[in-house]
Amino acid sequence: MQDTLTIAGKAYGSRLLVGTGKYRDFAQTAEALDASGAEIVTVAIRRVNLGQNANEPNLLDALPKGRYTLLPNSAGCYTAEDAVRTLRLARELLDDHRLVKLEVLGDPTSLFPHVTETLKAAETLVKEGFDVMVYTSDDPIVARQLEDIGCCAIMPLASLIGSGMGILNPWNLQLILDQSRVPVLVDAGVGTASDAAIALELGCDGVLMNTAIAAAQDPVRMAHAMRLGVEAGRHAFLAGRMPKKLYHGAPSSPTAGVIAAAK
Repeated sequence: MQDTLTIAGKAYGSRLLVGTGKYRDFAQTAEALDASGAEIVTVAIRRVNLGQNANEPNLLDALPKGRYTLLPNSAGCYTAEDAVRTLRLARELLDDHRLVKLEVLGDPTSLFPHVTETLKAAETLVKEGFDVMVYTSDDPIVARQLEDIGCCAIMPLASLIGSGMGILNPWNLQLILDQSRVPVLVDAGVGTASDAAIALELGCDGVLMNTAIAAAQDPVRMAHAMRLGVEAGRHAFLAGRMPKKLYHGAPSSPTAGVIAAAK
């Protein structure tokens, strides 16, 4: 697509960001990433080996060198301190890599974000020079606070992580979109391609997903479907949908010059 997504000063052609967990093996991971067309892939530092465990297979060995921008994340962290420590480790493992996804959870069952710890961690990371893409609730006030701190992208959930429930509250999402000056990407809860399309139709700059692809019966085909859904949604947003007309129909063909019925 010619209109690009710019994050932390770098332009990307794809608006689909994908995760690297839950696949059958690294080979399937690589195949699904390729089918998705994604240019940014996120990796959970606490769950995926990027070289910190010398005796385990390294994900980076399975990916084409230089093809993807890696987005290390702090999945599995429940405090600001743990999240900051994890992303500092990512910076060391990836040769001073600064683009990260901040994720601080508040509950192990719902995996809902802990917003106060997220705000605390974001402030520390931004001061240390990280480019922070931040997973958060769909609270527009919290989103504004994170942007004011200096986060380079706001990533509100559509619904709970891994739930596949889609966008449950488009109204809050619209409030965040209307006020934000940085990219807004839906993160968490997408279940199928139509969910991704809706997010882009609403005006979101992109969408990040993992389980929706990895847990599909055919992950590679679903990755391709998500790619098409994101592209379709973006085109629909740019095209500008027709206005909704409650309780009022309108003929789809011209009414001028209609042949009169025989008397």
